Amino acid sequence: MSNAIQSSLTIEYALLGFLRQSPMHGYEIYQRMSDAAALGMVWHLKQSYLYALLAKLEKEGLITTVWENQGTRPPRKVFHLSEAGQNTFLTWVQDAVEHGRDIRLDFLVKFYFAQREGRELLLHLIEQQRLACQNWLWHQQTIATHLTGEQVYEGLVNQFRIGQIEAMLRWLDGCEETLRQQEMAP
Repeated sequence: MSNAIQSSLTIEYALLGFLRQSPMHGYEIYQRMSDAAALGMVWHLKQSYLYALLAKLEKEGLITTVWENQGTRPPRKVFHLSEAGQNTFLTWVQDAVEHGRDIRLDFLVKFYFAQREGRELLLHLIEQQRLACQNWLWHQQTIATHLTGEQVYEGLVNQFRIGQIEAMLRWLDGCEETLRQQEMAP
């Protein structure tokens, strides 16, 4: 039995997150992932791929299955989160993403599940990501100090990266502010 997902596909962690909420059959998970008001805003997943990932997670011992009778209809497979799956998910959901490019997908998925785990975990995730972004910003600013005027392209790429990181930090600040305002609302 594995304690971690062999490949680091965010979607596999998302499957664990849905099953942490409650046991579900595959099509129910697919419907929740496709919800345009939720993770459907972030990605689109083919149903066949979802079932392949569920099989992989079962093989790794992160989920288990039970066959559920449905009266006159054929039985369906219901997926449950194993203890190893729960530990894997909880470790993943509270850690910052490692690269700026991962904010657009990976962090937004973590954010989605962290808010379902509770305000404390969500604020922790935001703070961890803020620290990671500040480190990325420091790194890019350090690079900028070593660039010469002849390195025009490198300088412009560096400026672009700094701008992206600063935008990420502003967005994280806005997330935290929104959560504070919700806390103060009656």
